[in-house]
Amino acid sequence: MDLETIRERLLREEVEAFLVSKLENVRYLSGFTGSSACVLVTPGDLYFVTDPRYEEQAASQVPPAFQKVILKPGERLSALVKGKGWSTLAVEDSMSLGQYQALKKGLDGGEIRVWRGVIEEQRRVKTPEEVEEIGRAVALAQEAFHKVRGMLKPGVSERDLALELEFVMRRQGAQGVAFPFIVASGPRSAMPHGDASHKVLEDGDLVILDFGARWRGYHSDMTRTFKLGPWRAWEKEVYTVVLEAQEAAMAAIRPGVEAKEVDGVARRIIEEAGYGDYFGHGLGHGVGLEIHEAPTLAPTSEDVLEVGMVFTVEPGIYLPGKGGVRIEDMVFLGPRGPEVLTSLPKGVAE
Repeated sequence: MDLETIRERLLREEVEAFLVSKLENVRYLSGFTGSSACVLVTPGDLYFVTDPRYEEQAASQVPPAFQKVILKPGERLSALVKGKGWSTLAVEDSMSLGQYQALKKGLDGGEIRVWRGVIEEQRRVKTPEEVEEIGRAVALAQEAFHKVRGMLKPGVSERDLALELEFVMRRQGAQGVAFPFIVASGPRSAMPHGDASHKVLEDGDLVILDFGARWRGYHSDMTRTFKLGPWRAWEKEVYTVVLEAQEAAMAAIRPGVEAKEVDGVARRIIEEAGYGDYFGHGLGHGVGLEIHEAPTLAPTSEDVLEVGMVFTVEPGIYLPGKGGVRIEDMVFLGPRGPEVLTSLPKGVAE
């Protein structure tokens, strides 16, 4: 947490306080895990603001460096700001329009500036403690998968597979799922984000399984594509191309490389194989307190890879009406290069 950078900007732009309201950012700054709170950063002070429901939780989670403010029913944040005598306030661009309008009305003429990605910029590079938490989220998801892998067989519905995977994951200690699991089989595997349906797995299906766990607020995200029965020639070809694209992209990852360059390495292999029109998403995304955060690995990305980043590498090919393949791993970029955090088997023989 780099408060000095924020405070220098407050002074430079003559803003009296910065309001952090996005809950992931509130957690990052304060350690608070509840669902209603905000943080105010000023050149000299830190304020943590919540309501009476979370007074005890805040007392145990939020460090003493924060002055704790409990807003009683009917009390408004704008009144607190006005009471401090602040006339210029910065807010996060993630604030909803309704929240912004209510705050603007309550400040009655006070100036509000919108700052973009201030805390997210700090969250791009993970601390060793954060990497450890993400690693545990990876382990929980993989352990759960190994326990339910026997359900990958004809006669089991996509939905039942997803539900059992979630149940086992939670029973092992996961805080929850990282996102609604994607289970897409047969022709549905051509849908990159095909939520688990009531379709039953059939002999001959390709099955895309995209899943992850949440542990202490941190997420994991991984995808494997399975084959029920013998591989058809086109399926094996597509799988081999996707795996080659992923391996080449992994080899291109290093500190200082543009994220779009890594995306381009994978994309060129898929294009040269004749499947460029069927890879319609970016190569990867950062993972942390949110399932999608910086950096973004995509053709239009302006991100540069740095030591300490954690992100996915997930090329895919999706053929409408036939099926698709995606292989996704999570990578931690260390001082000596990328370290793959996920370890589930890959290959057409699996």
